[in-house]
Amino acid sequence: QVRLVESGGGLVQAGGSLRVSCSASGRLVVLDVMGWYRQVPGQERELVANIYSSGVTNYADSVKGRFIISRDNDKNAVYLQMNSLKPEDTAVYYCHTHHEARDYWGKGTLVTVSS
Repeated sequence: QVRLVESGGGLVQAGGSLRVSCSASGRLVVLDVMGWYRQVPGQERELVANIYSSGVTNYADSVKGRFIISRDNDKNAVYLQMNSLKPEDTAVYYCHTHHEARDYWGKGTLVTVSS
């Protein structure tokens, strides 16, 4: 069983920066992949970025060059540094991992970017 807890969402003006964090708890080995998805009401949840324990990363085209994902394997924690934020980045951001053939999700943290 994996429990994911996000923190760090909030309100920021366009052009600003915000960092969200996620910690995994449970009886775990190092999680192979951790990442962030986001969802706007009425739309599908979409991948923002993910990172493997090896350090390999993937980013959605819409955030490349603005967002940076990182992780601390010892803590099973993942971070998303969001820079040059745009109003269209407004969403609930969910932490995700895939472990032992199951998907796990956090409860989400709201990021609101005002214009």
